Amino acid sequence: MARFRILVVEDSPTMRQLITFTLKRLKDVEIVEASDGVDGLKKISAGKFDIIFTDINMPIMDGLKLVSLVKNDPANKDIPIVVITTEGGQEDRDRALALGANSYITKPIQATNLLATATQLLKIT
Repeated sequence: MARFRILVVEDSPTMRQLITFTLKRLKDVEIVEASDGVDGLKKISAGKFDIIFTDINMPIMDGLKLVSLVKNDPANKDIPIVVITTEGGQEDRDRALALGANSYITKPIQATNLLATATQLLKIT
C-alpha cells in the first residue's frame, strides 16, 4: 500500500502526465489526477491526500482559488500545496504563497526540482 497520496491538478493532459511520471519515481506513492480545480476539490473531499500539486491557469476553477479553498477548510488546511505554473511573476508567486501555498515551481518543470520539493514537503528521507 502507498505511504503517500499525491493529487496532481493540471488541465493540460501532457503536463499532467509529465508531473505524474516524474512523481512516480518516489517510493510508495499513489498519484491521483484531476483535470481542474473543481475536479481536484471533488477528489479532496472523497479522500485524504498528503500533498497537492496544482497549476494556476485552469478553466472553471483556477489553482489559486483551489489553494484558498483547501487552506480555509479545517480538515485539509495542513496539506502542503505546491503551485506549478508558467506565471513566473513575483506577484503571482506572492499571491499563491499568501493564500497558503507551501512552494512554487515555474514551468518548464525540472524533474530534480519537482522531486526535491516533494521529498522536502512529504519529509521523505
